[in-house]
Amino acid sequence: MSLDQSAQKPQDRLAACLADDLGRVDTLIRERMASKHAPRIPEVTAHLVEAGGKRIRPMLTLAAARLFGYEGGHHVLLATTVEFIHTATLLHDDVVDESGQRRGRPTANLLWDNKSSVLVGDYLFARAFQLMVETGSLRVLDILADAAATIAEGEVLQLQTARNLATTEDTYLQVVRGKTAALFSAATEAGAVISGADTAAQRALHAYGDALGIAFQIADDLLDWQGDAGAIGKNVGDDFRERKLTLPIIKAVAAADAEERAFWVRTIEKGDQRGGDLEHARALMENHGALAATRAEALDWAARARDALTDQPAHELRDLLGALADHAVSRVA
Repeated sequence: MSLDQSAQKPQDRLAACLADDLGRVDTLIRERMASKHAPRIPEVTAHLVEAGGKRIRPMLTLAAARLFGYEGGHHVLLATTVEFIHTATLLHDDVVDESGQRRGRPTANLLWDNKSSVLVGDYLFARAFQLMVETGSLRVLDILADAAATIAEGEVLQLQTARNLATTEDTYLQVVRGKTAALFSAATEAGAVISGADTAAQRALHAYGDALGIAFQIADDLLDWQGDAGAIGKNVGDDFRERKLTLPIIKAVAAADAEERAFWVRTIEKGDQRGGDLEHARALMENHGALAATRAEALDWAARARDALTDQPAHELRDLLGALADHAVSRVA
């Protein structure tokens, strides 16, 4: 490997390795997001699909299939399915969260309206299920349909537990599996299934995707407290200002005394935030080791992802998937 290659991020090296397949995915995305009767559908979809996303989820499907020597074309159908499900959830999430910006651009609900975002998201879910059916695999349909249900369930659970200081780490993990890990694990498992890999390998690739998604989300939550605004694409402390119960806060609340708990009730449950509260919140987390413990959990989940690949075929793609797990937490390592 050259110095230039070693300096590249794993997702960039993965994209280079899968360039032909990704080109086919992009072509299929454009074909299937078309609509004869409703031109707003491709307009809204293109705004998000072409906004510079890394295509991590479809790459996971393509890599998993190729890892086991798959030579057919159904992995392209499944990778496109995964990207459509992801895009649909982003459209819906921006409406629920009343977001105005994503990937540095105005959100679809801001440029058009909430109704358009929800309905186009529904259209993409329908297209995703059409693509699944074309593979002719009931097992794949089961995996991705279950992921879609888990994603929706996770969003409702997050809504239900929002700003509730009684939220536990187990509940947080359920939400993370819905928000992020469910589609990661479905993407990798579906790729293994379509390739004809054995049951043990399918389970291992599911475990890899699950752990990768959890590691990525925990690291992202931690960066909100100790990242660089330019690097993470948002202001440090945004989660606190938006009163999101991420893992560092949950850990700090669990260790809080009566005075500290009153602070969390005021700032998170009641939304009464004042000057200096962000700094005080961070100090409480430092005092109770909440940030260090969160970092340790992110690293542990990344290690689980790497371990899940141990018995899989020796292949450049296996190494890149392992490197992707390392990179997911490199920002907090």
